[in-house]
Amino acid sequence: MIAHIFIPCFIDQLYPQTGFNMVKVLEKAGCSVIYNPGQTCCGQPAFNAGFWEDARAVAGKFMHDFEDAQYVVVPSASCTGFVRNYIPKIFEDHAQSNKALATKKKVYEFTEFLTDVLHQTDFGATLNIKATYHDSCAALRECNIKGGPRELLSHVKGLELVEMEDTETCCGFGGTFAVKFNGISTAMGEQKIQHAADTNAKVIISTDLSCLMHLDGCIKNKKMTMEVMHVADVLASGW
Repeated sequence: MIAHIFIPCFIDQLYPQTGFNMVKVLEKAGCSVIYNPGQTCCGQPAFNAGFWEDARAVAGKFMHDFEDAQYVVVPSASCTGFVRNYIPKIFEDHAQSNKALATKKKVYEFTEFLTDVLHQTDFGATLNIKATYHDSCAALRECNIKGGPRELLSHVKGLELVEMEDTETCCGFGGTFAVKFNGISTAMGEQKIQHAADTNAKVIISTDLSCLMHLDGCIKNKKMTMEVMHVADVLASGW
């Protein structure tokens, strides 16, 4: 199976290893992975800031970049949720509305592609650590992803996964929300890492590095010893 990949802006700039690990897992799953080096952004930052015309221009390029792809795999539920739920909205009653609807159907968040398309959950990963899982708002509410990541993690040898209190509660990042409402965002993040710490977990795992980046900042500010890991990094561990 051929899997085209879309690498979100923050992963490209800050966490490139997660992108490489996603490729590593997809190839182990038997996929031929294609990366279009001309890809840029999906358009979400401009959309969230209210610049819909700019978002439409960037999203239009995204649709063009992946026009010939059957499957587009994304290591971010946030970007996936935007493409599925909001690109069709900004192209509603537009000449490219059908193209937007076609694009929506081909984009998959990384974990759901593994579980729902490839129907594979065990990649021989090993990670000897106690961890807890954070349900990102985008994964849970925009992509209906909850059980899949946990199923994948249940097959990681040595990983003890414990549920934290209020795992479905927002971590406080919310993109520009963290900038505009810094105090509220920080308080939400600190509450989240405290719930994680209460489980005695050493790692917080999620589908979204945007959430994890925010939580990692809160962890470092509090001088705590927890770490954060994207699901792709976990599944690529130990082999």
